[in-house]
Amino acid sequence: MLDNNGNFILQSSHGTILWQSFDYPTDTLLPGMNLTITHKTHALKRLISWRSPQDPSPGNFSSGADPDEFRQRFIWNGSTPYLRGSIWNNNLVIGQYVESIKSTIYYRLLTIDDEVYASFGLPPPSVALVQMKIDYSGKIKTRVWNSNMSKWTDLWSGPNHECNKFGYCGPFGYCDNTQPIVTCKCLDGFEPNNKQDWTASRFSQGCHRMEAITCGQGDGFLNMSTMKIPSQFLYVKNRSLDECIAECTSNCSCTAFTYTNMSIDAINGDETRCLLWTRDLIDMEKLIGQGETLYIRVNGLSGTVYCFCFSACAVRYTPLFPGPVELQ
Repeated sequence: MLDNNGNFILQSSHGTILWQSFDYPTDTLLPGMNLTITHKTHALKRLISWRSPQDPSPGNFSSGADPDEFRQRFIWNGSTPYLRGSIWNNNLVIGQYVESIKSTIYYRLLTIDDEVYASFGLPPPSVALVQMKIDYSGKIKTRVWNSNMSKWTDLWSGPNHECNKFGYCGPFGYCDNTQPIVTCKCLDGFEPNNKQDWTASRFSQGCHRMEAITCGQGDGFLNMSTMKIPSQFLYVKNRSLDECIAECTSNCSCTAFTYTNMSIDAINGDETRCLLWTRDLIDMEKLIGQGETLYIRVNGLSGTVYCFCFSACAVRYTPLFPGPVELQ
């Protein structure tokens, strides 16, 4: 049977499903398909690109969840990370209204029999045709069928710039998408490891601190909002905001943290999400109108938070400790 949602089903005379195409995605995710992103019971699933526009055999690029941390998803070029998505903070529906189809496309995580799946779709009574697809060049696209032109139209695709590729700006560098010309920048209080390369738009060596951290000497935190937060995080379960702050400040190796207070529908019953980083911060982006707040450890003495941005310091730096704070 070919279902109306595109699922091709082999079933017994009693109606038992013996095999279905939705369990074996190729390069395209359709509404109603559940992409397995944990592996308690079933193997992880990925979208696999074509080899070329004319060759549908498996290509070099694939897309799916991080096998070690289902909260983030990757596009891989072979076994090398090519693009990393933002980190999921819960399993509630994330919606994006699309004017051209007069409907909202939703993305969600859902739990079925202790397994976690990713899916997307349109709420009824929408009749628009949408799909997610990874193409032969490694771009992931959300597309809608344009009946007037009889072709698929891209609503969104990525990466849009070299700067958006995984780790392009190096350690402690971030891709600034808020400027007319998207480019790499160092975090405030950091400078390029190789200024000559940085000037020549070669950013892979990243940045380093201009002033070393003095652990336990009143360290503060640089507050950066609307960020795609870094990769390689440590998830600390069941922590309040104050406890999350304490986890980072008590660990001299902690370079940054972020926190989300989730809903009661959170996966595994944990209503909080405290993420810590104890290594270099890699693959960050400054986003437009979305993202999370990242708190980056900076040097401070006797309650002083030192600013390196020279202008608008009072806006960019938010102390997380009670008492007066001197901005210098």
